[in-house]
Amino acid sequence: MIIEKTFNKWILVFLFLIPVLGFIFEEPYYITLTTKVVILGIAGIGLNLALGYCGLISFGHAAFFGLGGYVTGILSFHALNSELMFSWPFVSSGSSDMLVIWPIVILSSAFLALIIGLLSLRTTGVYFIMITLAFAQMLYFFAISWPNYGGEDGLSIYMRNSLPMINTMDPLNFYFICLCWLLTVIFISAKLINSSFGMAFQAIKQNEERVKSVGIETFKVKLLVFVISGTITGLAGSLYTDLNRFISPSVLNWQMSGEIMVFVILGGIARLYGPLVGAAFFIVLEQTLGSYTENWQFWLGLILILEILYVRTGILSLFEKKLKYEK
Repeated sequence: MIIEKTFNKWILVFLFLIPVLGFIFEEPYYITLTTKVVILGIAGIGLNLALGYCGLISFGHAAFFGLGGYVTGILSFHALNSELMFSWPFVSSGSSDMLVIWPIVILSSAFLALIIGLLSLRTTGVYFIMITLAFAQMLYFFAISWPNYGGEDGLSIYMRNSLPMINTMDPLNFYFICLCWLLTVIFISAKLINSSFGMAFQAIKQNEERVKSVGIETFKVKLLVFVISGTITGLAGSLYTDLNRFISPSVLNWQMSGEIMVFVILGGIARLYGPLVGAAFFIVLEQTLGSYTENWQFWLGLILILEILYVRTGILSLFEKKLKYEK
């Protein structure tokens, strides 16, 4: 436990140092890359609550990631173009203020997760996987056939949304906004995991029937975990849209769900910082091998196979073992 906490602190130190060094040496690309790692790490932490700690193997978290992105993009699009969004039940021309967008994204993602959870959590195993996947694919094809917001070509918003007294177009400023959200999500997740509620949903992963036998309504517990998980992932989608200033249906496709799951598996399932480490490893692998070959995913697949066979606790445990050995 002490080794894990020490390593987690080092992760946070690197998250502070890398973008600052990028700023000092005038390399904004590395700041943007680290921002992407942080955002995808948030998405992975969201999925990890459901998958790693509660045993809910969701293959449809792209639905929440994409919804958060599209809500952000649509609100910003109308605000920047001064176009009426809707006139009933009240008049709205969207918004480019992050303090307005974030609550709407959180509520929208929570509502979608509630609807999907109410339907999908009545099933288990492969049926649950397929229902969550089906919902994400439904939203994907809906986005493709929605010409008002770019359809298959996606939607550009040209400028990042605003935050009072902060220049969000500055890469370092936007990075620290995302880092603040990451720290908030980690704090909330840690409190949840270590609470009595957290003990309940972790027990459900081990043996749901025994949890039922002590009088706990497991359906409600799983539903709440699923809603929290989807909400966190939706927030990550919002930040991702602001990072790229662009949103397309690709973020709703099953490949996005697969990537988020890969972050969790690579870093370590049921490890709080695991998805963050997995996202970092994924991005580094994409940037290094991607410059040599278009088929870099082959090596990613090989690494995943080797990890599942020999290091099921994830990359994070390898570093922790090395640190323990050195001590």
